[in-house]
Amino acid sequence: MERTRARATVFLMLFLGNLGNALEVPLDLPQPPTITHQSPKDFIIDPRENIVIHCDAKGKPHPSFSWTRNGTHFDIDQDPKVTMRPHSGTLVVDISGEKVESYEGVYQCTARNEHGTAVSNNIVIRQSRSPLWSKERNEPIIVQEGVSLVLQCRPPAGLPPPIIFWMNINFQRLPQSSRVSQALNGDLYFSNVLKEDSRNDYICYARFPHTQTIQQKQPITVTVLNHGSAEERRPTFLIPSGSSSSKMVLRGQVLELECIAEGLPTPEVSWSKVSGEFPAKRTSFLHFQKTLRIVDVSEADAGEYRCTARNRLASVHHTIRVTVKAAPYWISTPRNLVLAPRERGNLICRASGTPKPTITWAMNGIPIENSPKDPSRKVEGDTIIFEEVQTGSSAVYQCHASNEYGYLLSNAFVNVLSETPRVLTPANKVYQVIRNSRALLDCSSFGSPIPKITWFKDSRSSTLDGDPYVLHENGTLEIHVAQALNSGKYTCVARNSLGISENHVYLEVKEPTRILKQPEYMVVQRNRNVVFECKVKHDPSLIPTMTWVKDNGELPDDERFVVDSDSLTITDVTENDSGTYTCIMITTLDQDSASAELTVVEQPDPPTDLELTDQKPRSVQLTWIPGDEHNSPIHMFVIQYADSLHHHGHWHNLTVVPGFKTTAHLKLSPYVHYTFRVLALNAVGLSNPSLPSRVYKTNPSAPDENPSGVDGFGTEHDNLVISWKPMSGHQANGPGLQYKVMWRQKDVDKEWTSVTVANVSKFMVSGTPTFTPYEVQVQAINDYGIGPEPAVVTGHSGEDLPMQAPDNVQVLVLNSSLAEVHWEPVPPKTVRGRLKGYKVYYWRERSLHKHNPHHVEQQVLTFSGNKSHGILPGLQPYSLYLFNVRVFNGKGEGPASSNQQFETPEGVPGRPSFLRITNPNLDSLTLEWGPPYDRNGRLTGYTLKYQTVNISDVLGPVEELALPANETSVTLLNLKYSTRYKFYFNAKTGQGAGPVVTEEAATIMDEAMAARQVDIATQGWFIGLMCAIALLILVLLIICFIQRNKGGKYPVKEKEDAHTDPEFQPMKEDDCTFGEYSDTEDHKPLKGSRTPSNGTVHRDNSDDSLVDYGGDGGDGQFNEDGSFIGQYSGKSSARDTAGGHESSEAPSPVNTSAMNSFV
Repeated sequence: MERTRARATVFLMLFLGNLGNALEVPLDLPQPPTITHQSPKDFIIDPRENIVIHCDAKGKPHPSFSWTRNGTHFDIDQDPKVTMRPHSGTLVVDISGEKVESYEGVYQCTARNEHGTAVSNNIVIRQSRSPLWSKERNEPIIVQEGVSLVLQCRPPAGLPPPIIFWMNINFQRLPQSSRVSQALNGDLYFSNVLKEDSRNDYICYARFPHTQTIQQKQPITVTVLNHGSAEERRPTFLIPSGSSSSKMVLRGQVLELECIAEGLPTPEVSWSKVSGEFPAKRTSFLHFQKTLRIVDVSEADAGEYRCTARNRLASVHHTIRVTVKAAPYWISTPRNLVLAPRERGNLICRASGTPKPTITWAMNGIPIENSPKDPSRKVEGDTIIFEEVQTGSSAVYQCHASNEYGYLLSNAFVNVLSETPRVLTPANKVYQVIRNSRALLDCSSFGSPIPKITWFKDSRSSTLDGDPYVLHENGTLEIHVAQALNSGKYTCVARNSLGISENHVYLEVKEPTRILKQPEYMVVQRNRNVVFECKVKHDPSLIPTMTWVKDNGELPDDERFVVDSDSLTITDVTENDSGTYTCIMITTLDQDSASAELTVVEQPDPPTDLELTDQKPRSVQLTWIPGDEHNSPIHMFVIQYADSLHHHGHWHNLTVVPGFKTTAHLKLSPYVHYTFRVLALNAVGLSNPSLPSRVYKTNPSAPDENPSGVDGFGTEHDNLVISWKPMSGHQANGPGLQYKVMWRQKDVDKEWTSVTVANVSKFMVSGTPTFTPYEVQVQAINDYGIGPEPAVVTGHSGEDLPMQAPDNVQVLVLNSSLAEVHWEPVPPKTVRGRLKGYKVYYWRERSLHKHNPHHVEQQVLTFSGNKSHGILPGLQPYSLYLFNVRVFNGKGEGPASSNQQFETPEGVPGRPSFLRITNPNLDSLTLEWGPPYDRNGRLTGYTLKYQTVNISDVLGPVEELALPANETSVTLLNLKYSTRYKFYFNAKTGQGAGPVVTEEAATIMDEAMAARQVDIATQGWFIGLMCAIALLILVLLIICFIQRNKGGKYPVKEKEDAHTDPEFQPMKEDDCTFGEYSDTEDHKPLKGSRTPSNGTVHRDNSDDSLVDYGGDGGDGQFNEDGSFIGQYSGKSSARDTAGGHESSEAPSPVNTSAMNSFV
């Protein structure tokens, strides 16, 4: 993830630039001229266009202009082709019909008013020139292969010099290399020529940039002869000549050094600086290391440079001594001075160069030594000192620095004024900056004498000086790291001896823009969608703009790119969408950006150019060229083949190779017509198949293998079936595939019996003895021979049913549901097949109880292998069982043994068939039941248990009753009336009790008792009584409130003074109020009452609950419907607990709704 942040403001950049600007005088004040625009010193003009020589100036009054040409006055009025633009000194020369040469020369502009004269640089006007190539005839050049050659260009001298390049007659650039390259002077150098250098169209072209014209030299013909191999040569330099040379370059210009060598083999050129290192950021090597280029040369670049040319025979060196000279350059230019009368000041003009430049001064364009004398002025070399200047001594001074390589000219005026301060910065200007950035508050001012600037903030209690404030010389106030507390109103005051001026500005410090959730690196398959999120936080007062760019350029103009407020969605991405996406949140003050890369992947392109090499009878080498990976590396290549001889059109996987390989050595089979193709696999998936290779045919041969899956088995008791898996044409190795089937009886026959078959996968041998072991073999044969010796497989002829039943069958009864059967295994010879196991057939003949029906349900248990016993589970108790045993093989079952029988002992009975409760009375219930369906023995009786169950499902004590086996009902007497009972009933045998069946029933209620228990709350007299009590309480409350509104007091303060007991006092009859209750914190009204108007009650939540009103201990009680049955009274005596419980069952004498309205 790449992330960049940039925060900048326009006013910040402006202030940084203005901190060092020269003094600006408002244009409404008198001032000498200042030149604001002029043409460059060396001005090359296009002869096809009018000549425009710029000269603009400002001043008060506005200056007038004049020109000199070649040092003499240029009278513009005398030349109708020359005009001067209004309110400007710019000259326009109409060259139509005129020779441009007549206007070439050195021009200088003069701008003057009553306060002084300013002059421009000397402007040299020259016409650009692109002369034609001189007519010449180039003789053909014939050279021997291996020698060096120089083709000269020699273009005509132009202004500015032309750009040289070599091309052929089809305007195609001639290829260059370390052997063939162009020199700085435009000549074409061959370190050694080759046969392919022969051609008849070596053409040198010169392009003149000012006129945009191209000239060409006549073509040069070069013929290279080959008379045997050329002899190798040591390197020698073609340019420069000798072992050393020198070069001078001016400071700030470009240094270009070149060394071109000849030799065979071609020499390689390298560079070094003898006395130091190359300036890395300013150095480059061009023309195949033959040119060293250093830009923006400084004095430190002087020294010795060595170029070395070497080939395998030798090396040669050349040293170039570089000296750096310098035209004059400014160290400090003079600045305009505004002085009040009797003030002092200096004009300083400092320049440097090599050699050191000469400094001279002029006043109003006249050498200062020829100017009127002024006692307040003194010239000391590069400085003019002014002391106690007088009104009217304003002038423009020119500083001139020159040496043999150039000159500099600068104007600076001295303006003598008396002016009160004025602040030039607009009033009430608002500055906005981002928190933690630099804030610059401008206080541009003017006055003479120069005003002193002071700053104040808000209350103006003290000047702003020292950390965190910095006051610049031009009056700008700087805050290095602005914070929110720096926001506010600022006042700048400009003061000099003539007066004072102030201005107010405002600073607003804003929160920075931050990207909270950056877009993330994405790898997406082609045709999928991708979403880049970019969630941003910014100052809410700033208007943000979200911009997305791709690879630092605009997003494609495509509807697939959807930009939302905080995301970029690209649908159906393509490979061209890959790149770096950057979200940029821009406000008026700052911006934040974050980038993420999108990689679009897809399955590879199919490999191409399949080629078969190293062809052998059983192998071949396959090579291919991988297709485009589409940004996902290829993991492997899958090689497939098709056999047009046996399975035309069907492709099979042959092998795989790693993704970094492009060849595979393939092992082949005989008698196959191979066609190969390759697929590439990357993380996305498989490519499409490559185009098929050419067909590669292998020769037939004898089989290399025999059929697999050979087996011998019988389908009848007197046969043997030999089977195998047929071989494919690919496995056959040749035409005429057949199978030689061989067999012999194991351990009996020594010789093999065989038969040859074709186009089948099995063969049946008849007349074999039953279930006899045989050895079998199957061998492949084709027209070119037989396969290898086949493996021997043992099989058996067919089985027959077993002949004998198991003997000595016995049974051991283990318990009422489990028996173990034993038998004696049959002799192996009687099995007549592969022994599978024994089966026990058994069934329940009948129950031993007379009431149970007869059952015949035959069951079978199988015991695999040569077993002699088995367990019979899940038997019914108290039953008679019959069973027999049989042996079985792969053919089927043998005869059954004689039936045997056994009896199972008693077990516990099943659950009773039913249990019903009938005839419910006040104190009795009748129970009826049926005996169990599964008695599992002789019933010895029944057990009945029962217990009471109350309305809360609490069980009472258990009663138990034993009942005889011949009973089917019983009546329980002396039960409680209106009571529910739960019954538990089960049967018993000699082995124990069976499972329980349960039932519930209740005795009935006496009608007279039911009538007495009708709810009193439903009676009419009770409802009327409760309504009367509620009405009485309501009237009482109304009377109380009326009495209090007539002036009655709430006697809290008085009672506090008289009583300290925190308990309730009795109700007073005179004002219907309760006695005082104090909890040492506040005074609580009854819940639901209004707060007194005097505000003495502070809480309206009922912290003093109704339990508190019932006395200590909380003995107030409620009945089941929530009615309160306590009494409003003082502290009550202790009451009997049992009595309290009884009272809770009685109906409440207080109406619940009336009580709620009261409390």
